[in-house]
Amino acid sequence: MPTDTGPRGLRKEYDAVVWDLDGTLVNLAVDWDAVASETAETFRAAGIDAGGMDLWAMLDLADERGMRDDVEAVIAGHEREGARRSTRLASADRVGTFDREGVCSLNCEGACRLALDAHDLTAGVDAVVGRDTVATRKPDPEPLLETLRRMEVSPEDAVFVGDSRRDEVTAERANVAFRYVGDGSSEV
Repeated sequence: MPTDTGPRGLRKEYDAVVWDLDGTLVNLAVDWDAVASETAETFRAAGIDAGGMDLWAMLDLADERGMRDDVEAVIAGHEREGARRSTRLASADRVGTFDREGVCSLNCEGACRLALDAHDLTAGVDAVVGRDTVATRKPDPEPLLETLRRMEVSPEDAVFVGDSRRDEVTAERANVAFRYVGDGSSEV
């Protein structure tokens, strides 16, 4: 059994690997500033000031104001288009080399599936959980735990591979081992 088979000491001793998507397996071609501007405009059209909020705070505001479907449509539309035009990252070459694999992402599930399809990764993935799959999103542990449930793997038998502090916190909260892909953490 190899002792080191990938990102930051990822070992085959785990029964399952759960991958983050954007920044880990692929880079979605999304202009996040444009998404935030369009999302803020959706709020303005409804008479709600979202000025100064980042995109994730706007999602919280959308939940509070009953606008989740409208805001989700804006964000998910950009993500799906970005998934179609995404670029594959080196770690994607590892998908399909472990016994059980999943994807747990802050992106919508549809965009995850499009990106996996676009880069011929779907066959190597047993479960996909996106931002809209469960009621909460990373860094809440529930999306990661749901991915593991769908894979029928316990948290102690899995490792989560991601590119951000948000991913690391998600793993900590779910009691799942964590490894950074590439050179380590990006911003939360």
